[in-house]
Amino acid sequence: MVAEPQRGSVHPISSLIREANNVFAHMGFTFAEAPLIEDEWHNFDALNVPKDHPARDMQDTFFIKDEPGMVLRTHTSNTQVRYMESQIKKGIEPPYRMVTMGKVFRNEATDMTHEAEFFQMEGLVVGPDITLAHLKGTLEQFFATLFGGAMVEVRFRPSFFPFVEPGVEVDMRLVGEHVPDKLRDKWIEMMGAGMIHPNVLTNAGVDPKKYQGFAFGMGLDRLALLRWGIDDVRHMHSADLRFVNQF
Repeated sequence: MVAEPQRGSVHPISSLIREANNVFAHMGFTFAEAPLIEDEWHNFDALNVPKDHPARDMQDTFFIKDEPGMVLRTHTSNTQVRYMESQIKKGIEPPYRMVTMGKVFRNEATDMTHEAEFFQMEGLVVGPDITLAHLKGTLEQFFATLFGGAMVEVRFRPSFFPFVEPGVEVDMRLVGEHVPDKLRDKWIEMMGAGMIHPNVLTNAGVDPKKYQGFAFGMGLDRLALLRWGIDDVRHMHSADLRFVNQF
């Protein structure tokens, strides 16, 4: 009698990427990708990040030793610019709806909620009449679907990011009887977002006098912690099958 082969398990980040892509696909978003090793133009300059911004220092960014001007991307925001550039080169004007998910790198200490490499999700919508209200509705729909149809409240707090104006921090709260106790009725900071800065649109070849849009970015590792009640983000990259097989 031949033993049945042991089946593997899907890593929680892979599972979350599949779920998130499915949710955004139903909202009409296109999936896009960009390089992990990126030039400073797409990682910083095109995104309106000043030359003297702290994020460009050695303490935060991994620079490629033998390739001047190249870095391990510090966020998935490079995909925003590359996607808009690609559409303009094809002669395709907005509206755009794009979402991307992938690994990013930052030179920082690791702890229960931080890693030097982690996954981010980034989205943007560009069109003639896009507002923060569209951003709020998009995020409410995403969180409600991801958390099993729970009632979701989203609030914005003013913040600053070079690539958006105005910029906001996005908090989420789940309400209802079927929400896990850990999440019920608690405001949780989820992501940074805002209206795309006109300089970013210009750098990507989009006319900011005709179009405007919103962008958002969040850590998928943090979202996975909430989604499955994981207590330490370092489990995600441990390659420990005892952890992965639970999923």
